[in-house]
Amino acid sequence: MPYVARSAATLRISGEFLDPAEISAQLGAEPSSSHMKGDVSLTRSGHEIVRKVGLWRLKATDRVPEDIDVQIRDLLSGLTQDLATWRALSEAYEVDLFCGLFMDDSNEGLELSSGSLAALADRGVKLGFDIYAPFRAIASDEACPCGSGKQYVECCAPTAA
Repeated sequence: MPYVARSAATLRISGEFLDPAEISAQLGAEPSSSHMKGDVSLTRSGHEIVRKVGLWRLKATDRVPEDIDVQIRDLLSGLTQDLATWRALSEAYEVDLFCGLFMDDSNEGLELSSGSLAALADRGVKLGFDIYAPFRAIASDEACPCGSGKQYVECCAPTAA
């Protein structure tokens, strides 16, 4: 199976009454970023936004090619191994591992080990993916990416209305 070109992974804990300092104390690590409900932040365009919920976020190092298993191991190894603490957090807050998958081509894939899946399940961590496909203009005389063997213009290319 061809691997996904790059992966990003972030452990996120969010909730209305979340205090990032309390989460850090419980997990035994400082977040990559955090905020409390009501904090004011600036967007990239310079607009102020008021945070609607509290958030504690720990980002793993991006992997090229993708290796979500290593990212999960790296994230969890620096945090408490006490499953009762994790269960309490997942009952009180939204806890998830958000993964971004960045493809260089079509038909890339990944596998997660049973160990990674079990480690997330034991902690009550949801797993989510966003998949970013490459954008490349397809010439009308190229083979259609659907695999039909026809030229793109004769197959899946959008037609003018």
